[in-house]
Amino acid sequence: MSFSSAMAQGCVQLPGLKHVVCASARASSHWRRQCLTPKTLSTAVLRSAHGTRRSLITCKTKSGSEEKVKSSEELRLTIARPDDWHLHVRDDDTLKAVIPHTAKVFGRAIIMPNLLPPVRTVAEALGYRERIMEAVPEGSNFQPFMTLYLTETTTPAEIEAAINSGYVAACKMYPAGATTNSDFGVKNIDKCMDTLSAMAELGMPLLMHGEVVDPVVDIFDREKEFLDQKLAPLRAKLPSLRIVLEHATTKEAVEFVQSHDNMGCTITPQHLLFNRNAIFQGGIRPHFYCLPILKREVHREALVKAATSGDTKFFLGTDSAPHAKNRKECECGCAGVYSAHAALPLYAHAFEQAGALDKLEGFASKHGPAFYRMRPSSETVTLVRKPWVVPGEYDLGAGNTVVPLWAGDELPWQVEAGRGAPLEARS
Repeated sequence: MSFSSAMAQGCVQLPGLKHVVCASARASSHWRRQCLTPKTLSTAVLRSAHGTRRSLITCKTKSGSEEKVKSSEELRLTIARPDDWHLHVRDDDTLKAVIPHTAKVFGRAIIMPNLLPPVRTVAEALGYRERIMEAVPEGSNFQPFMTLYLTETTTPAEIEAAINSGYVAACKMYPAGATTNSDFGVKNIDKCMDTLSAMAELGMPLLMHGEVVDPVVDIFDREKEFLDQKLAPLRAKLPSLRIVLEHATTKEAVEFVQSHDNMGCTITPQHLLFNRNAIFQGGIRPHFYCLPILKREVHREALVKAATSGDTKFFLGTDSAPHAKNRKECECGCAGVYSAHAALPLYAHAFEQAGALDKLEGFASKHGPAFYRMRPSSETVTLVRKPWVVPGEYDLGAGNTVVPLWAGDELPWQVEAGRGAPLEARS
């Protein structure tokens, strides 16, 4: 049976799988895998008699029997070139350092506007886009689409200008104080209703960071409270407004998106692969700290189910957010996980564990363009199941480095050379 035929029939869990034998001797690899429950796994990492790593994938045949498809070293998966519908690239030296990671694999990205000062006007957005384009590697067709930072003074006229620009795809709403550089955000959404009504009329999406900022609310409950206090009333007032609930982290968020029209939802790789134990395993792990914060296992499972369901409301958005190492490993560290270096392989790993590699292309390459009313890419990328060790750091310029997701550990998938192979690490 060919790999493509096997994927069409659907991968299934290995029978009798009770635990995962970790291939890596690294303790950090071990505890990372323990964040994933055995019932979600469709592959077992085993050691052969020669001590080499091997992953066996079984699929159901038409007769119902199980059959080994191929060894992990031979697996390839070609999909339409994906897009990243939620990306932070910062500015200046950091922008120049991180853009190549995304541009080598992704065709398009929605760029977040939370710079200092934030991107609040079309003129600022287009200026920012020019700086991004200057950092795109030669020969890349990567296209950034910009967002405006919604404030209580954003006007309907600015929304119309954004639509007419051809490059500003959405407005981003940060509750004031919710996350990195959000102090300019919205405190009273009622003051934005004229602008939001214009967005609904013109078809411009509103991208929402879905957390309340009341310090009384437990940090693990802030997304759920946002759904009840903010999003549900807005949805009722403006049912035609197209809304993306960004970086969903809870079962309740998934259910809200599924039960309302004109909704989209991005899901990050870290929220598919890890639960909140990752932050505290053996001590504080600052490079797993992001906002919204990682949640309980029941929520991770709900996100995996949504992402791999084929539901077109759910699509790829990494929320990759580079922060210099010294700003993460300090007394009051920044929130954000950097994943652009290996975003597609990380998603492939999550989808393989769920037995749903056949759903990856929809999530990564088709659902997002459908929501944003764009065509999927006519180009392709190929993933190969060839383990590689993620560098411990990447250079950000100006003497700074960033510690990426999965740093120092082995990742099973990579993008085939020539179509977004892993960039060289800092020497």
